[in-house]
Amino acid sequence: MRSEVSILVLNRLFIAIITLLIVSFAVFFATSMLPGDTASILLGQAATPEAVAGLRKAMHLDEPAILRFMAWLLGLVKGDLGTSYANNMPVAQLIGGRLVATLELAAITTLVSVPLALLLGITSAMLRGSYYDRIVTIISIGVISVPEFMVATLAVLVFAVYLRWLPALSSINEAHTFFDLLKIYAMPVITLTFVISAQMIRMTRAALIETLKTPYVEMALLKGASRGRMVFMHALPNALGPIVNAIALSLSYLVGGVIIVETIFNYPGVAKLMVDAVATRDLPLIQSCAMIFCLGYLLLITAADIVAILSNPRLR
Repeated sequence: MRSEVSILVLNRLFIAIITLLIVSFAVFFATSMLPGDTASILLGQAATPEAVAGLRKAMHLDEPAILRFMAWLLGLVKGDLGTSYANNMPVAQLIGGRLVATLELAAITTLVSVPLALLLGITSAMLRGSYYDRIVTIISIGVISVPEFMVATLAVLVFAVYLRWLPALSSINEAHTFFDLLKIYAMPVITLTFVISAQMIRMTRAALIETLKTPYVEMALLKGASRGRMVFMHALPNALGPIVNAIALSLSYLVGGVIIVETIFNYPGVAKLMVDAVATRDLPLIQSCAMIFCLGYLLLITAADIVAILSNPRLR
């Protein structure tokens, strides 16, 4: 069994590496096909054709795309993200502080959304068919139907415009106290929590209900086990794989949600940096930011697959 588990885990890791290579290829060529010429955008409309040609040669934009891709991929393997076209600074230096800010936002959102979603999902499964379960289900379906930008816009209108409790923009540099930090993170975290919690609640509820239908759980109930003991001691450990997978899939929505939330609230993270880089057609910066988000998504999905393999009772 252990050898089978090892083979499955290695297979998932191999698939993740191949997927990352395919994604890197797609990211590079998709950004390379963006409309407009980078050299012309950087030099402005008054630039002469000779100056544009010289800058293109200096940035190696006149070389074949496949050669530029191989050089960029080799740099990624070595940890060299290249130099920003617009700022003439190492991309790693530009991303460094922004990545910390994005990870802080993701971490705070995870600490809020995961316990909340697990609590609502587990209790909804335990009280299946009750008014509580119906209310949680209706709210979850309603939240899933609302896109991130709509939630963020409504949050700004309610908490910033009408109630004036929270600032419309999340500027970390203006935070001087812990209370200021709470106000700055409040709306981005609320928006992202709404986005990812609803899906997590639905998937957790479904996974636990499916496990509660198994014969060994029904046998525990017939032997006199309380409903709470039956859920937490028998059903929940065996539903761990699907629940972790649900958490990972829900958190993967942070990749798309963070881009929208950071843009709307002007939060100084990697997503906002990438959006700004698109305006200047700063290809190395766009590609590096995109790869960071792709890597985070793959890590979450791969971790969920590995946990599902390790928690599968048939492979123990």
